[in-house]
Amino acid sequence: MSEKIRVRIAPSPTGEPHIGTAYTALFNYCFAKSSGGDFILRIEDTDQARSTRRSEESIYDALKWLGLEWSEGPDKGGVYAPYRQSERTDLYKKFAKELVDKGAAYYCFCTPQRLSELRAQQMAAKASLLGYDGHCRGLDRAEAEKRAKSGESFVIRLKVDKSEGLTTSFYDEIRRKDVEYRNSEIDDQILLKADGFPTYHLANVVDDHQMDISHVIRAEEWIPSTPKHVLLYRAFGWQAPKFAHLSLLRNADKSKVSKRKNPVSLRWFRAAGYTPEALINFLALMGYSSGSEDERFTLADLAKDFSLDKISTSSPVFDLAKLNALNEEYIRKMKPEEYVRYLMATAGYAAAYLAPVLSHVQERHKIGQGFSAWTDMFFRADLEYHPDAFQIKGIDRKQAETLLPRIAQAIEAEQVFTPESIDALLTKIASELNMEHKPALMAARVAVTGSQTSLPLYESMQVLGKEQCVLRLKKAAAYLKSFK
Repeated sequence: MSEKIRVRIAPSPTGEPHIGTAYTALFNYCFAKSSGGDFILRIEDTDQARSTRRSEESIYDALKWLGLEWSEGPDKGGVYAPYRQSERTDLYKKFAKELVDKGAAYYCFCTPQRLSELRAQQMAAKASLLGYDGHCRGLDRAEAEKRAKSGESFVIRLKVDKSEGLTTSFYDEIRRKDVEYRNSEIDDQILLKADGFPTYHLANVVDDHQMDISHVIRAEEWIPSTPKHVLLYRAFGWQAPKFAHLSLLRNADKSKVSKRKNPVSLRWFRAAGYTPEALINFLALMGYSSGSEDERFTLADLAKDFSLDKISTSSPVFDLAKLNALNEEYIRKMKPEEYVRYLMATAGYAAAYLAPVLSHVQERHKIGQGFSAWTDMFFRADLEYHPDAFQIKGIDRKQAETLLPRIAQAIEAEQVFTPESIDALLTKIASELNMEHKPALMAARVAVTGSQTSLPLYESMQVLGKEQCVLRLKKAAAYLKSFK
């Protein structure tokens, strides 16, 4: 491993670029820039069912908008290319097989049915630890090789030494202390899946080593996985990078910031008129102390002053009201020509964001109804509902209270999110609940748009995206439930 600082951000292209990705990318970027190091973008697209190039392009677009430029990545290349995990699968297979040959990993032929039954048994017995029971650990290696080569479905699992009293630890550069886990608590994690793609654990370790990453700076939710990664580095005989775990962004109730409670899409923040300077400043204030009384600083200021020991370990609260106030402050301070450029850029991006519904807005414009009257709901972080809006002929409040969570649940599970798929989904659920299609559709319209009168529902939902639609459907259901 070289002495040069090399860090990476490794998002999955499975949906809208997330505010948490920007938060992690910001501190990785500043750490690299403060030391003359390299900031790398890697795309973790091993979830082939959900990964899309459109989502990948959205990640590029969002990070560039914030000014978080990378020196190496799928779009730029570099000496450690390729930077998409889906293009590195032969490498993962090679290293997984190497671990099997070393006796540090093993073939597992357990079926999904057996694993499901095992979990059910463990939960019924109220086992202190849930996880794989090592059923295939003792298989003869030659016999296992023969079964694998014959075409029998298998995965490769990490063989954790669970000897009494054995522990695995690592030093956390932000918490400035050792974090230790008993090996008996570390599961024999899957490294290579049955489809030949790696899990996060194997790909993460192989790529970080191969790309000469010096520091892994990521969210604290990965702390329990880090001992598994340490064990993998040891099994390969590689030097592990330094680890630093950022506290998670939280809602006011201390729950993790998620699409279920707040807007989290960077595309939404951009289309809604937030400036990149305000968003960067806000994210920095949530996890970093510059040591100065002045809490207004640019990305360049932060990068120049940055060090890991100034990152807080407290759980920062994502307060949208504070972000709004900060954004307004940045806008007020713009020079007139800067403000004009901001308006033009924001309007252009918002128009692109609203592309699927603009023709419908234009139709309504022709009859004297203005643009903002129809588009304001796309940029509201929290819709206001009124009791009268849910006075819908053919469906009462109790039925709507049942319907809306069902729609939200179905949308979450839906892979394709198009007007056609949404129509089919709503039609199916209304039929299952013995509801007429039209009133069920109207209840969904009110939940998603806040009104019985809106642009076409399905196209509007497509613009808002799955996450925002699910959020609104659940909030509307909770609103209805609050009535006695």
